[in-house]
Amino acid sequence: MPPVLLDFDLLTLADVAKLLHCSKAHVSHVIAGRVPGCLPIPAVRLGRRTLVRRESLVSWIERNEHAAANDNLRPTNDNLTASPVRGAGKRA
Repeated sequence: MPPVLLDFDLLTLADVAKLLHCSKAHVSHVIAGRVPGCLPIPAVRLGRRTLVRRESLVSWIERNEHAAANDNLRPTNDNLTASPVRGAGKRA
């Protein structure tokens, strides 16, 4: 078998969810790009199945770690303050 195919490891959504310690639904949302502040996970569709290459998942984790580290360095907007009374903004 060619060396390229030996490193070609496809993961199911359940496998990715187990590795990331989250639900399959959340993984689907991340793949679709519906999670704010989180880059989409590169995936391959084969019919109804969605698969993720292990190498792509590892590089996605590294990119998100770098993005999170850069976000921590940005100044925050402290103009908003929380209400001291719980539920004060709710209408009856």
